[in-house]
Amino acid sequence: MKHRTLLAVVGAAIAVLAVAAPNARAGLDGDRTVSIASSATTQVQRGERYLETRLFFGTERPDGGPDVTDAQFMSFIDRHVTPDFPDGLTIQEGRGQWRDSNGTIERERSYELTLLYPATEARERDPLIEAIREAYVKTYAQDSVARLDEPTLADF
Repeated sequence: MKHRTLLAVVGAAIAVLAVAAPNARAGLDGDRTVSIASSATTQVQRGERYLETRLFFGTERPDGGPDVTDAQFMSFIDRHVTPDFPDGLTIQEGRGQWRDSNGTIERERSYELTLLYPATEARERDPLIEAIREAYVKTYAQDSVARLDEPTLADF
């Protein structure tokens, strides 16, 4: 009998929680809002519409040349990135893996560059970002520089 009573109490508690628990949903809407739905819907505005572009730079050269050093990479950033993105950027060191143009799996030290800019500036920023990618490929004999773009909200 105790077992049935315990099951009934647990079942009732689960039913109450399922009905009473808030249903949270966060999303990026065109009007810069992130909504959290509960019994009463709340609209919270936080930040402006931005784009986040991440570029991934390998350091090993497919042609067998010497790896790109930290000093060389930072010099590249100073010459090719900072002039067009002076408001700030983030660089993270990492380890990457990919198949190069010769079909070889490469594991290498890498850098991830994050650029954040207003969504309204996307058209003017795109060719600047492409120029960064092309300059790195040419300067350090790379096959490519990967690019990832994501819409986001930012508040400073």
